[in-house]
Amino acid sequence: MQNLELARERLDARFGQMRPVERFARPTRGWVRAIREALGMSSPQLAKRLGVSQPRVVALEKGEVEGTLTLKSLQKAAEALDCTLIYALVPNQPLEATVRVRAERLATERMELVERTMRLEDQAIGVSESSRQKERLIEKIIQSETRRLWERR
Repeated sequence: MQNLELARERLDARFGQMRPVERFARPTRGWVRAIREALGMSSPQLAKRLGVSQPRVVALEKGEVEGTLTLKSLQKAAEALDCTLIYALVPNQPLEATVRVRAERLATERMELVERTMRLEDQAIGVSESSRQKERLIEKIIQSETRRLWERR
């Protein structure tokens, strides 16, 4: 599973360069309109560049704001504005942290079951030993069971 670890590490490094993501927040009236207006381009002029009607440009800009615009349409608008469309899903936390949190949750569930059984059999272990066991279990889960982390919500 080292390939998964390496993939997460590489993506986390790339995503780190994109933070804070707020700097990429879409303008209130959308990127297409903001750039078109900053260029001093009218909607009929953009329509001509796109090969569509002016009402279609209005609908395109509205669709971007409402989140109903397709990537294909946005790509065409970007090209007509001499821009590059960049599409990315940026995780809210590093991927490695996401995996660790899920592994911790799974390890906690497993440990609770085992510890409950051990207490019933009067074989309870101390807090420090429990913590050490849990940490080893987390590492084991990350190393060999990563794909199972996503079987449940």
